[in-house]
Amino acid sequence: MKIVLAATAVLLGSTAGAMAEGTLNLFNWGNYTSPELIEKFTAETGITVTITDYDSNTTALTKVEAGASGFDLVVPSANYIPVYVRKGLIAELDHSRIPNITNIAAEWVDVPWDPGRKHSVPWQWGSVGIAVNTSVYSGDVNTSELFLDPPPELEGKINVVPEMNDVMNMAIFNAGGEACTEDLEVLRVVRDRLMAAKPKWLSMDYGTTDKLSSGDYAASVNWNGSTMRARINNPDVVYGYPREGYPLFMDSVALLSDAQNVDEAYQFINFILEPENAAMISAFARYANGVAGSEEFMPEDMKTAPEIIAPADLAAAGRFLPTCPQSAVDLYTAIWTELRK
Repeated sequence: MKIVLAATAVLLGSTAGAMAEGTLNLFNWGNYTSPELIEKFTAETGITVTITDYDSNTTALTKVEAGASGFDLVVPSANYIPVYVRKGLIAELDHSRIPNITNIAAEWVDVPWDPGRKHSVPWQWGSVGIAVNTSVYSGDVNTSELFLDPPPELEGKINVVPEMNDVMNMAIFNAGGEACTEDLEVLRVVRDRLMAAKPKWLSMDYGTTDKLSSGDYAASVNWNGSTMRARINNPDVVYGYPREGYPLFMDSVALLSDAQNVDEAYQFINFILEPENAAMISAFARYANGVAGSEEFMPEDMKTAPEIIAPADLAAAGRFLPTCPQSAVDLYTAIWTELRK
């Protein structure tokens, strides 16, 4: 899901005088884990948590699939959960070890990517849209045309986050296609438009929050929580919901099949399903979560934030991305590889 720093390991442990009861290795998106949450977990359990950041679903999957990663928990997006399951990379959860499993909001239990939550629990969810600095561009922000055919004000000033599924599907929706399409006519339009647009972009980078805040980017394909964080720093930043269609995502925590610290992992999974703790996750990264009862602990500014609450006439344009067949993935990867050259 998705404001990314360089991959790094950050150790957040108990105080020097305390005796740690265990360790836990969390593999998560960069700048996505609340330090206060980890400090609270360590204070309550004595478990030392090491967080290693990644910058994309592909990066995480490749690292885990290589084996012997040393990680216990990973946080894939919805359409990647079935891939992890199919490859045997994540374990089926023992719900008897997660008393707070009942706190998952009803609408997030029987989800298409993990029916009955057999393999994962919610972390955060949100959308992919267009962040725009209105001091640079004052036109319509609710369209993917802003990155596919940037207006003069944004030429050379727009960033596109290099997350293939998000960008490809936003372009596919714009072309009138559906997620996982293998319609070659649609994909030819998508390829041609992306290649024609790229010279008008400034960059393809993940580090959007700070650069939107500072004005280094006048616009970016971006995630809603990252955009809210930027807008708090710079009120000129707004979030657009492309009417042509935009991806929704939910990132969920899963237990790796080769996890070494299983007891500690279950304690953490149960911990983040406490409503107050789920709200801490949201308060840091500024995305909604899937835990019932967390609303009362959420920051007041998130309850009405335009980045969290989509306009009524644009909410239906948001779509969760399914897990595509390999044949479709191969087509998208070919276009993406050419785009990234």
